[in-house]
Amino acid sequence: MKFAIFGDIHANLEALEAVLEDAVEHDCSHYACIGDIVGYNANPHECLEIVRGLECPVVKGNHDDDASLDTDLVGLNPLAEQSMRWTREQLTADDKEYLSELKLVRQVRDFTIVHATLDTPSGWGYVTNKFDALASFGYQYTPLCFFGHTHLPVFYSKTSSVEVEDGQTIEIETGKRYFANIGSVGQPRDGDPRASYCIYDMGGQRMVNRRVEYDLKAAQQKIRDAGLPGMLADRLELGK
Repeated sequence: MKFAIFGDIHANLEALEAVLEDAVEHDCSHYACIGDIVGYNANPHECLEIVRGLECPVVKGNHDDDASLDTDLVGLNPLAEQSMRWTREQLTADDKEYLSELKLVRQVRDFTIVHATLDTPSGWGYVTNKFDALASFGYQYTPLCFFGHTHLPVFYSKTSSVEVEDGQTIEIETGKRYFANIGSVGQPRDGDPRASYCIYDMGGQRMVNRRVEYDLKAAQQKIRDAGLPGMLADRLELGK
């Protein structure tokens, strides 16, 4: 059984469709989403419909949380704030209810999914090194936990970290625990503009990072046509 673990879609429809097509080509039969379906890019409702249609386990990301509320936006940078105000206008009441009811942490078979950290999942903390990851290991009760939030694909164990590259396979060692960042579908920030996700092969006990080309120009044009900040379109090409 193979799971496609994906997230940080950020309303990038072209990237999401490419990732799901790639997952089918690599024999994935199951899916799990680590959140941030919406925010930044131009197709929040459409991406949300696709994820809901998969009927897969999903957890809430910070942008999903912000989009589901009508409260003032506090602590967001100007780009995120402007795009979030626009995103709220694009979502239906049903969309917002769905996002508001998502759990912060879920166990799926023999692994866990969370958007940010396991120790304080609603605090939206960033894990950028193995020392940050240690706090979550104390709350991890499965061999694997998949997360995102930083948009940087890197797999942590208690003793090491591996910045994974396209097609790189990590063999899962018995008795070890892994806190695995799968990167971002819709807004990578590691200098590689291709969409990032992870295939977890339960039977083979391995994780594989995948990078997928998508119609980046179309995604950029949609951002500009929507009147969103041009920097949001520019950064997709830079992978930053």
